[in-house]
Amino acid sequence: MAEKPVTAIQRIPMLLGNEEVETSRLRTISLPYDGTPVAEVYDADAATVDRAIAAAQAGARVMASLTQHERAELLDRLRRLLARDAEEFARLLCLETGKTIREARIEVTRALTTLEASADAARGLRGEVVPIEAAPGGQGRWAVTVREPLGIVGAITPFNFPLNLALHKIGPALAAGNSVVHKPSENTPLSALRLARLAAEAGTPPGAYNVVTGPGEETGSRIVGDPRIAMITFTGSAEVGQQIRAVAGLRRVTLEMGSNSSVILEPDCDLDWLVPRCVGSAYALAGQVCISLQNIYVHESIADKFTERFLAGVRALKVGHPLDETTDMASLISVAAAERVESWIQRAVARGGRLLTGGKRRGSVIEPAVLDNVPADEDICCKEAFGPLAVIHRYSELDQAIDAVNASVYGLQAGICTRDIDKAFKAARRLHTGGVIINDVPSFRVDLMPYGGTKMSGVGREGPRYAVEEMTELKLICWRG
Repeated sequence: MAEKPVTAIQRIPMLLGNEEVETSRLRTISLPYDGTPVAEVYDADAATVDRAIAAAQAGARVMASLTQHERAELLDRLRRLLARDAEEFARLLCLETGKTIREARIEVTRALTTLEASADAARGLRGEVVPIEAAPGGQGRWAVTVREPLGIVGAITPFNFPLNLALHKIGPALAAGNSVVHKPSENTPLSALRLARLAAEAGTPPGAYNVVTGPGEETGSRIVGDPRIAMITFTGSAEVGQQIRAVAGLRRVTLEMGSNSSVILEPDCDLDWLVPRCVGSAYALAGQVCISLQNIYVHESIADKFTERFLAGVRALKVGHPLDETTDMASLISVAAAERVESWIQRAVARGGRLLTGGKRRGSVIEPAVLDNVPADEDICCKEAFGPLAVIHRYSELDQAIDAVNASVYGLQAGICTRDIDKAFKAARRLHTGGVIINDVPSFRVDLMPYGGTKMSGVGREGPRYAVEEMTELKLICWRG
């Protein structure tokens, strides 16, 4: 029997300059699985956003004055506090996102790694000596580069990993000496509000980390449109990312905008290893991951064997309440999201696709679905599904599969699985994606690696060391001796 979510509804203010702020507009946050109310938060108005940015201006001055050691120690203190409260955060993540409690605990563990890597990035921030005397006219001069903070970073984060993806922006921003105005998804603000209080407990200077809650079209737009924000770092849809890029102008922008990730399975691949990996990659968090496995390109010689074993793995998944420790997959973030995925499945079937298993909807829950024989121009293949489904495609030549993957408007990560090293590196060189994972699924990610895409998947890179580079300005200092 699943544990009941909550009985009391708490109202949680925003935290701006380490001060609690309320507005006249309330929003109820509910458990996506069954709609049980969890908490109430406040939607920011224009005055609240202005107050947050003003607080961040003061916070930015203090953060820029801290040494790299002091920034790293701050992040280390925050990491230790998060480890102390890990189970509380896991429960919050479960309640606001609808992900399973086991998935929520994994997210907290990853968040601890992100903070550790951010502290390391603060300690390792460096410039270089420029060999200026190597150029004619450079004699008698010496030059170095240094990296300086930008100022205020506006961080806009999605619902699917509301703690770890937030820390992929907040951690590097603080490591670089910036302050942050953070707008979490309006669906999942609880972990961010709790994190802000944890950051204050860790000794974060007032105004260094500010959380404003509310819908993206209002709150997010005000943050993006304010010229006091030096950089926007955003994870979300391609449509919103394009709007942000248009408004941001010459300001720094990092955009992570999703994908319809693919894996290519060659005849000699290790199915014993890969079938369970494919199942986990496609249905973790009900498929609501930017690098969820969506398209599986299987060589025709192993397609029947793979499909049989993959279907068995999918049908074995237990769908249920997210607080049940035995649940493998719970709900999507909303009924509307589930209805959209359901309609995509129905349209694919209407055009000749075969639904091999799953696909039925109950409220915000969709049974894990597998399809094949779907036309390549169907939304379920060529757009980001963000739901619990996978589409199987058969191919005869490796070049066909590579071309099919490259035909996507996205390019975040892809996988190629083969024991033939020549084929593996041929695919790695030809695939137009930000990351190529050899002999594993495209959803593989550790939090210190560079992460980002090409084409409609975005611009810039995350991963603390790489994000710090995005969040600092390179300055040349040159003098005549």
